[in-house]
This record gives sequence, structure tokens and C-alpha cells, in this order.
Amino acid sequence: YADNILTINLPKDTILGVVIMFIQQLANGISVGGIYALIATGYALIYSLLGFSNWAHGEVAMIGAYMAIMSILNVKAPLPVAVILGIIVAGIFSFINEKVAYKRIRDNKAPTMFLMIAAMGLSTTYQNAVTNIFGAKFKIFPGLSAAAFNIGNITIGWLDLISLIVSLISLVVLDITINHTKVGLGIRLVASNSYTASLMGINVDKYISLVFVVAGMYAGCAGILLGMKYTVYPTMGNVALKAFISSVLGGLGSIRGAIVGALIIGIMETMVTAYLSSGLRDLFTFMLLIIILLVKPSGLMGVHVEDKA
Repeated sequence: YADNILTINLPKDTILGVVIMFIQQLANGISVGGIYALIATGYALIYSLLGFSNWAHGEVAMIGAYMAIMSILNVKAPLPVAVILGIIVAGIFSFINEKVAYKRIRDNKAPTMFLMIAAMGLSTTYQNAVTNIFGAKFKIFPGLSAAAFNIGNITIGWLDLISLIVSLISLVVLDITINHTKVGLGIRLVASNSYTASLMGINVDKYISLVFVVAGMYAGCAGILLGMKYTVYPTMGNVALKAFISSVLGGLGSIRGAIVGALIIGIMETMVTAYLSSGLRDLFTFMLLIIILLVKPSGLMGVHVEDKA
């Protein structure tokens, strides 16, 4: 997902051309990283409360994208309505995952590993269900314009700019909510110590459900943005692996760390693609993951944990 969103009309062998080329790739990386961050923050939120990696999170993003595009193709819904519907449905599916699968496992006092196994099962189930219902063919959002505007010799696509703006605004709103509101305080209390929070009269299950809904809606937004930018297909949720790496890099359980990690991954992948080779993109990403686990297992902004899985 680290392709170019800007078109440069200056010679690359000039100093100005090199500088603008770098700015272009930086903008590309921030755009891609912003979408990664929408999914990565969901990983961070869920991990901070339950201490496990929700491997079905990417499929929630995929479901949101499919809901949006199918509502346009089948019932001719306007794009804004389809986007809102896709985000809501993604939040609902995330809520159902928690209530049907994860809560039952938690109530049985099962090991955290069981939550991860259940998430893997949900991931595979959703991928196969969507493949059988909608087919494996790639789908493209209809009616999207490739219009762009110029800033000097730089041409910027409106879709890419909108994607960047939506991601940044959503992440700022989430950060403010978590760190500066009563709801955010409750989430942070549950994340700090759910047992103590329950003794203080806080409804822990309520906040866990709320986190899953919010994480699901953000994932749905990311899935729709990816689908609009590229295509929609049953295994598109696999991109959430990059978001997971971003969350580990920033520090599992840290919202701001997940955002920072996602931006780093997005920028790094774009630079590697532009200046080296697209075939080396994933290599550098996983090398960075290994290095951070060896040097600073808690991530750039995370607290110390014994198990990052």
C-alpha cells in the first residue's frame, strides 16, 4: 500500500527534484501510516484491556469495506451513507465478537491464549464466509473520481488527501477522548487494573464492549479507506498485520505509541519502495519488528510487559 499519491513534474536529477521527491514519499508514508494507525489503535485498545492480540481485527476492517461497497452496488446507496453504514456494521461485528466469543472465554477464566485462538478462528471464518458469499474477485468502489489539484509542480489526488485528513482527524479525536474525557478515564482505569476498577463500582464489561465497538468502527473506517484507495477483496484484512507490527513498535497498550509506530511503518515502507525496491518493503518491516523486540520489547512508548503476543 505504499504507492505514490503525488505526481512530480520536475527532473529527479536536480536538487529541487530530489527534495520534492522526498517530500512526495513522506506524504505517501503519512497517508498510508494514518490508515495503519486506525487499525493499530484498535489493537492497542483491546490489548490494554484484555492483554491479547485480536487477530480478527483485520477482518472487521474487511467487513466494513464490503458492507460499504455492496450497499452501493446492490441498493444504490449514496457514498456517504454507504461509508457510515460500513463503519457502523464493522463496530457491530466487533461487538458481537467480544460478546459471543471473547466474553465467554473470559467468564470461564480460560488462559489468554484461548482468546488468541478464538480470534484466529474468527479471522478464518470471516474470510471464508465472505469469499463464499461475495466471491473472491476484487471489487472497486464505483463513481470515485480521480480528480486532483495542483500545488506548483505537484499534483495531489483528492481521494488521497481526504484519506489523510480523515485518518488524522479520527486519531486526534480518539486521543482526546481517551486522555481528556470521563469515558476515557474509565477505559484507562479498567486497563490499569480491571479487578480494582470493578471494586470501585465500574462496569468493566461495559467498558470492554465500548472499546470493541470503537476499535471496530475505526477498523471499518480504515477498511473503507483502503478499499476506496485500492480494491476490496476477502483477504484484505491481512493488512492488519502491518497495523499489529505498528502497535508492537509503538508499545502494545499505548494509543499514542500505536499511532507513532504506524506512521513510522508507513513512512519506512514508502521510502524503501521508492529508493530501493518494493520487494524489500516487507523485509524491512519485519526486520524492524525483530530489532524492536530485541532492543526494547515494551516498544517505543509502551510499559514493560512479559508477553507481547
